[in-house]
Amino acid sequence: MRCLVTGATGYIGGRLAPRLAEAGHVVRCLSRSAGRLRDVPWADRVEIVEGDLVDPTTLRPAFDGVEVAYFLMHSLGQRDFERRDREAAENFAAAARAAGVRRIVYLGGPEPPPGERSSPHLRSRAEVARILLDSGVPTAVLRAPVIIGSGSASFEMLRYLTERLPVMVVPRWVGNRIQPIAVRDVLRYLIDAAGLPADVHRAFDLGGPDVLTYAEMMHRYARVAGLPRRVVLPTRVLSPWLSAHWVGLVTPVPNAIARPLVASLIHEAVAHEDDIAALLPGDPPIGFREAVRLALGRIRDANVETRWSSAAGMDAAAEPLPSDPDWSGGSMYADERTRAVHAPPDRLWRVIEGVGGENGWYSFPLAWSVRGWLDRLAGGVGLRRGRRDRHRLRVGEALDWWRVEEIVPGSLLRLRAEMRVPGRAWLEMRSEPAPGGGSVYHQRAVFLPRGLAGHLYWAAVLPFHGFIFDGMARNIARGAET
Repeated sequence: MRCLVTGATGYIGGRLAPRLAEAGHVVRCLSRSAGRLRDVPWADRVEIVEGDLVDPTTLRPAFDGVEVAYFLMHSLGQRDFERRDREAAENFAAAARAAGVRRIVYLGGPEPPPGERSSPHLRSRAEVARILLDSGVPTAVLRAPVIIGSGSASFEMLRYLTERLPVMVVPRWVGNRIQPIAVRDVLRYLIDAAGLPADVHRAFDLGGPDVLTYAEMMHRYARVAGLPRRVVLPTRVLSPWLSAHWVGLVTPVPNAIARPLVASLIHEAVAHEDDIAALLPGDPPIGFREAVRLALGRIRDANVETRWSSAAGMDAAAEPLPSDPDWSGGSMYADERTRAVHAPPDRLWRVIEGVGGENGWYSFPLAWSVRGWLDRLAGGVGLRRGRRDRHRLRVGEALDWWRVEEIVPGSLLRLRAEMRVPGRAWLEMRSEPAPGGGSVYHQRAVFLPRGLAGHLYWAAVLPFHGFIFDGMARNIARGAET
């Protein structure tokens, strides 16, 4: 089928488009600026057209020949998001009807219990659902609660609050029940919804197998992430407005997004029916722990690189995309150094491959020795392991307190730290040819903190990085030149 995806630069749309293509559909993505999708890994597998849902005159080419149209646009974070989403939905519905689209699929939010005052965020989602259901085009509205996956604003709030606060004074809404669902399962339902029979025209509740309070979600996240149990102290003092500012203070999630999300948490978000399972049979949704484990996979698989895999597998959907906002994906600290080297790349590589053991680390030996003694006092391996061979390294072998994780001969050495630190650390060294001769040395130290202790650790060692890592880069370059 020919599918149109709106919101392809967003969290769900950017994950749905390549998976629709992988499923055999012809995919067209609508964006106000085609350049925003130019560099995504799947750009060559979709058609990209420019248009703006709030400007109906731009929509006809996008809907031409489309059989299934996905409405995934949401203006959350903008001051007038309710008005913009209303206009976008009305224009989308009119364009779909005029083009003879066979099905509309919309990912909305949970409905508050009857009689409760809705938050602006959920009120807008419900209004968009009504507009699309009244479009005259068969429509499937999928109502999802908290979506678990790296890059999801709701998940990022949960991640940062849990990781950064071992003791939390929290508002009473942490006792409300939520039925979270993994992003991989949301995407599966969205893809399969394209094939629903024409007489299916309604809303469906989505949810995973676990019904948890927000506090329980924080405790379970902490266990999966290897953090000590969090102390949660509910209070009635924090209003939704104050809660949003509190979230903005503790996490990098912007206040403009945190405010409507926090306001929505005053409602319970539990599925009232599971009719979608009968219409779209498949593997049942995975549980909260497995969803979190997948969302943390980019951190826990010891992969320093932050580039998203171009594979369209559902498990990869839980990991970060280059198009995700810069506040998503968890905390990562890095120290990067680059130096021009007046020596060929192969000579620079010999110095890189010779680090550690008797050869040393080319920078402030006393500081490295003291750090090794401290690590041994803490029960770590220290610097006593040395290296197996003075000149050659192999993947998997020990190198002082490091483990050789990857080698690309002549180009890349990546080491994973096995010292006692509250987080995970890597050191990456590269040798590259320089234009016009010589070479370039790239050095990158990466630290992924675990809990508040990890952030404090990085802050404590940061003052020493200037002379340790800069000296290391300078001396490796000098060693290659002599």
